[in-house]
Amino acid sequence: MKLLYGWRKDGKMAKLILASASPRRREILALSGLPFEVRAGSGEEQAHGTDPEEIVKELSAGKAAEALKGAEDGDIVIGADTVVSLFGAVLGKPKDEADACSMLRRLQGRAHQVYTGVTVWRKGTGKICTFAERTTVHVGSMSDREIREYIETGEPMDKAGAYGIQGRFAVYVQRIEGDYQNVVGLPL
Repeated sequence: MKLLYGWRKDGKMAKLILASASPRRREILALSGLPFEVRAGSGEEQAHGTDPEEIVKELSAGKAAEALKGAEDGDIVIGADTVVSLFGAVLGKPKDEADACSMLRRLQGRAHQVYTGVTVWRKGTGKICTFAERTTVHVGSMSDREIREYIETGEPMDKAGAYGIQGRFAVYVQRIEGDYQNVVGLPL
């Protein structure tokens, strides 16, 4: 681990900081076996532009920059953001149940793309890496009743595109092309 992180100027080992409140991202990063701490931002997520890849890169960089403020020189911050794109239209988290229903109706029976942007920023060194990963998800047909029942679970309300591939929605996923962890929220 010392080789991965390095040392700060104060002689202490650098920290790895996840700039996200997402429990799914915490779980994924924990799979790496690297110790880290969570410092979720409190700012409003606002992106400029319409290209999903650029949006997630911008938002991940913003999250990392916010968490970087409380870090020490040499610490490493990871920011991430995920959106769903259907025919070029970006679907974020639903505003309410009606919005979730609308999103799921549009996604059912179709393929769409999930983009996750990741920014890794080492404070005090100027070293920043920002990239985006894309995965295509093929969703089977869903009846209005199935959509309503899924929404009633509460699962879709805090997820981009109004679904969680790792939860109950998995039964509607026919296949994916790309990184599964990317759809969950953090490509390793």
